[in-house]
Amino acid sequence: MLTNWLRREYAKLLTSGAQLLLLFIGMRLNTRPVWLVCLAAIALISVFAWLSSLYRLRTIRNTPTSRIASAAQGYIELEGRGAQFCDPPILSQLRHQPCLWSRYRVEERDKSDWRTLESGETSYSFMLRDETGECVIDPEHAEIITQHCDQWQKDNFRYTEWKLIEQDLLYVIGQFRTHSDGILAFDKRQALSEMLADWKADMPALLARFDLDKDGQLSPDEWELARQAAKREVEKVEGDFQAQGATSIVSQPQDGQMFLISNISQAHLSRRYLLWGLAHLIIFFGALGGLGWVLNHH
Repeated sequence: MLTNWLRREYAKLLTSGAQLLLLFIGMRLNTRPVWLVCLAAIALISVFAWLSSLYRLRTIRNTPTSRIASAAQGYIELEGRGAQFCDPPILSQLRHQPCLWSRYRVEERDKSDWRTLESGETSYSFMLRDETGECVIDPEHAEIITQHCDQWQKDNFRYTEWKLIEQDLLYVIGQFRTHSDGILAFDKRQALSEMLADWKADMPALLARFDLDKDGQLSPDEWELARQAAKREVEKVEGDFQAQGATSIVSQPQDGQMFLISNISQAHLSRRYLLWGLAHLIIFFGALGGLGWVLNHH
């Protein structure tokens, strides 16, 4: 459960004011033990955030982008347009607007801070489409980064809603699996026999294709060429048959690898993680320098 929460809240953790809060506490209390604890905590948070940013940056840069129709089974990266999986469309929890996915939070003002009263997110599947095909996206346990954020206040309450909407250009990295829903088995041997029988029924066309020496009959070698050609066509038919009942799904990897869905482009995500990593590395060394100063001057 903790790892799933970290996946959902990762971006918030990286951009939160945790380090600033610890720095404020140190300045406010201004004692040697408090400074040591606060600076050590800042350093730990920063090194964790730096390592996490580095991992995500490497994963995004080192995973090649696949096309849906030719994607291999396993851990892949896809780009395409988001679409509804079924009717009626999913509605966001607060604005009740059509969306593919949404998360919300309701907060109440508590003196100078905000206290969360309610929060949640949808877990319904949606489609991803590129120029070669489509697949289902199961967003459960995904780290989702979206540009669509709507926030407003009413009376003493603050409402925040994040969404992915239809036709968003989505970047997805996760586990790709294709499941066959077909019940009937394809009899390859029977299909080959039937195809060869059909070809024999139209002997002029068969001779035109495979009678290489033009003697009006098929030699054993020429008949073998015809059989191999029929075998290739049967294999193509078999592939089409299996594809008709196949459903491809992208979901959370079982081995704990990153599962990311975003309507921010791959290039912008890479730049964002690079900048976050550099920022937390600077903060880490700044905290270490502060620890050294505190130890030497208090």
